[in-house]
Amino acid sequence: MSRRTSHPRRPAAPQAEPARITPEAPCPCGLPAAYGSCCGRFHTGAAAAPTCEALMRSRYAAFVVRDAGYLLRTWHPETRPPSVDFDPAMRWVGLEILETTEGSAFHTTGTVTFRARYTDGGRPDALHEKSRFVRHEGAWVYAAAVFVD
Repeated sequence: MSRRTSHPRRPAAPQAEPARITPEAPCPCGLPAAYGSCCGRFHTGAAAAPTCEALMRSRYAAFVVRDAGYLLRTWHPETRPPSVDFDPAMRWVGLEILETTEGSAFHTTGTVTFRARYTDGGRPDALHEKSRFVRHEGAWVYAAAVFVD
């Protein structure tokens, strides 16, 4: 996920707090696991995402919890922005993986097509994207995306 939404003419929405997720809470990535044993272990650096789908899910969860450091660490240096700005009116509310190609331990590239649902100032919307991942220095990183729809 890379798109930043901007609504310059809209009145400022109330500041939404980042999701407060404990290690025991359900992981926001949608898998039936606790955050601490799922994406949380990638966020803390205790483990690295073994597949591009796992990295995609953990990056989505990082948007939910607003972990800019993790997002930047898992972004390819050639396409990485200097910072990640979170829109305070946006709340990520669900992830659906639609297709994954390659991206396993045996590959050097992979793609994940997904739909991420969110609310922006209380209005529901979705981001439909095909993200490209590559191995960089042995780890999966997000390289680029094409928006679908």
